[in-house]
Parts: sequence; C-alpha cells; structure tokens
Amino acid sequence: MSLRDRLHDDITTAMRSGDVLRRDTLRMVWSNVYAQEKRDLANLSDDATLGVLTREVKTRRESVEAYRAGGREDLAAKEEAEIAIIAEYLPPPLTDDELQTLIADAIATTGAASARDLGRVMSRLAAPTHGRAEGRHVSGLVAQALAAADLAAHDAAPHGGGGTGSAGGTPAG
Repeated sequence: MSLRDRLHDDITTAMRSGDVLRRDTLRMVWSNVYAQEKRDLANLSDDATLGVLTREVKTRRESVEAYRAGGREDLAAKEEAEIAIIAEYLPPPLTDDELQTLIADAIATTGAASARDLGRVMSRLAAPTHGRAEGRHVSGLVAQALAAADLAAHDAAPHGGGGTGSAGGTPAG
C-alpha cells in the first residue's frame, strides 16, 4: 500500500474512531498532498508524498517556536501533537552517530576542505537524509565538520617565519 493510500485510509479510520485531532491533522496533510497532485497532474509517489509530510512537520516546528516565543504554550502543544501524528508516516530519524558517519563519508567523497564546500556536501547528503533529518541540523553539523577540517589543515600547514608579516613584506616599524 502506498503512503498516499495509507494516509487516505487512516483518515477514514480516525473519522470512525472519533479521534478529532488525528482526523483534522491527516485531512490537512491530505489536502496538501491533493493540491500537489493537482499541480503535477499525477498521483504522488511515496517519495513525493514524503516530501509533503516533511514540509508539514517543518511548518509545524516553526509554528511551535513562534507560539512559544509568544507565550502560547497551549497552541504549541497542539502543534507538537500534530507533529507526532505526522511523524508516524515518516521514516525513523537518523541518530547523531549515523549523521556523523554520513557527513564524514560525504566530505571524503566530495573532497571538501573548507566551509566554501558546504553546498557540495549538502547536495551529496540530500538523498540519504531526506525526511530523516532536519536540513538546518544537518547543515550545522556539516559546517562544524568543515570548520574542524579547515582548522586542522591550517594548523598542519607550514607557517612562514622571519617576521615578514602576512603580506610578505617587511614589518612596519
């Protein structure tokens, strides 16, 4: 059964059981899946449906932050309950150890050496982390790893001596 069909069947089950929060959350998700299908003029694949689910979770996480900043804990709790419902349809999230392994492999594969290579590494990580890790978190970990690699390379590089200054000329004096 496709993810899309599972969502549709679970809406019916939630309606029959009287679970209002689950019903309403899944209806909102289904509405976005349906809108995407209308735009694409085709039924969504599991991967595309997963993309919609991931966006729904991201939107709700942003809402939780906004509600907490505004002192609306009641609304933040409702959004978190909706996240928990949607998360049931997502693949299990990657652990930090799994992420570190993927990041190290992506850095080695791309030959990344500094923060300027962040985009290359992130594009390499897009597929294996899709729906399993928040992009902002992955980006932060990649930036840390690249900064550490850049610093290690800088420390290992021979430094010029002789008091010539950074421009190579004689020191001002």
